[in-house]
Amino acid sequence: MRKLVVTENITLDGVIDMAEGWFDPLAEDVDQTDITAATTEHREAADALLVGRNTFEAFRGFWPNQKDDPTGVSDYLNAVNKYVVSSIIQDPEWENSTVLRGPLVDEVNALKVAPGRDIVATGSVQLVHALIAADLVDEYRLFVFPVVVGHGARLFETAAARLRLLETRRFVSGAVLLRYAPEAARP
Repeated sequence: MRKLVVTENITLDGVIDMAEGWFDPLAEDVDQTDITAATTEHREAADALLVGRNTFEAFRGFWPNQKDDPTGVSDYLNAVNKYVVSSIIQDPEWENSTVLRGPLVDEVNALKVAPGRDIVATGSVQLVHALIAADLVDEYRLFVFPVVVGHGARLFETAAARLRLLETRRFVSGAVLLRYAPEAARP
């Protein structure tokens, strides 16, 4: 069975909403070569991207137009199988994209039992909250940046979670990767 991995860029105060512009994946003023290497490693373990409509539309409007992307994200996003949860989008207008319209739990479980590698959900605040609430997440990969914004959507807004630490990795920029798996409920 495939793993559903939530990967988020997150602030020290738990904010994953990037509307305030606190994170720029193509910033040239910070050495991100080690972060790029880590995200490349994660991309190689995944063959599916699961996002909500807003994130999908933002990605579709930005990444296909990046011609000199040193991170490799643009090439990956153009090639990977993309699944967008939406009742609005009729034609995704991006190669290798499928619109999921059915009940979320059924759609995600069907992806998880299909052959393949990891399924990554990123951005997509509402979708990620729904995945957490439905207990569908198998792993969290949190790139914690040394930034405090004080407001915005947080990863764990309403759901309580017990997590088991799988890995910590420091980066030159001061960011840290924290990998967690949900801990099994105790009787």
